[in-house]
Amino acid sequence: MVGEELTEQETALYDRQIRVWGADAQRRLSKSHILVYGMKGTITEFCKNIVLAGVGSLTLVDDRAVTEEALSANFLMPPDENVCSGKTLAELCRDSLNEFNPMVRVSVEKGDLTSFGVEFFDKFDVVVISFCSLATKKLINERCRKLSKRVSFYTVDCRDCCGEIFVDLQKYNYAMKRLDETTECELQYPSFQEAISVPWRSLPRKVSKLYFAMRVIERFEEAEGRKPGEICIEDLPAVLKLKKEICEAQSLNESHIPNALLERLVTGTREFPPVCAIIGGILGQEVIKAISGKGDPLKNFFFFDSVDGKGIIEDISDPTPKR
Repeated sequence: MVGEELTEQETALYDRQIRVWGADAQRRLSKSHILVYGMKGTITEFCKNIVLAGVGSLTLVDDRAVTEEALSANFLMPPDENVCSGKTLAELCRDSLNEFNPMVRVSVEKGDLTSFGVEFFDKFDVVVISFCSLATKKLINERCRKLSKRVSFYTVDCRDCCGEIFVDLQKYNYAMKRLDETTECELQYPSFQEAISVPWRSLPRKVSKLYFAMRVIERFEEAEGRKPGEICIEDLPAVLKLKKEICEAQSLNESHIPNALLERLVTGTREFPPVCAIIGGILGQEVIKAISGKGDPLKNFFFFDSVDGKGIIEDISDPTPKR
């Protein structure tokens, strides 16, 4: 977007949403630059939402070739196999997203995300990564935090009918409107490493069971040198053994992580499209809030399980103030 004001074309195109969140929020969206890694079903839902909302640019990173799994949950994939030949997932998604909103610049960056230096992330306002290893989540989050400007960081995972979003907005200021009053608020977010390092015994008793279960799956895949999702029912005994060890080390009753839930996460590694739509919608909403500075942002985990149909927000932060 050139200049500070919306063009006539932008004002006409985004008229309905300008009526909802105002011209200033739309200007901020139109100047924002988003980086996305991992073109799975949940991420494609997210990309569709923010492209239609009118962000300035969207950069996609995913050098993988098209697979049967990608076709099952990624609605941006063209039905013609000949079109898919020789193109990466990111390139195919770019081609489809360009048709959603030609005013948004959608581009592809090739390469391994972990090989990009800190300066690479300085070009973006928001970084969203999907289905990454535990080590990659920590690494990219820390690179975003090393920048002189604030870069909003999100991770998202969807396994079977369960989903998780993590949010790190660092030190975040926003306006909260209640009736006719507007209050300026500030939130301090922990990094991903800081959040998952909070001792389990210090967390409230009613913390989502999905939080604990996802940490067990992450730890198992890391210990076994597996990529995210490279797990099957034959691994369940080893996963349950690891759960027992972690619960003992964390002084947590094993009943907080039901074996049935772990079995679902182990056997249902593929995404469930209806859940992708829900998680991708929530993620898009949160990114729009972070960019516009309007609305209460999510802090700092969101969980959804279609078995009970509940979406739960958990604030997993160290209650001890830093010195």
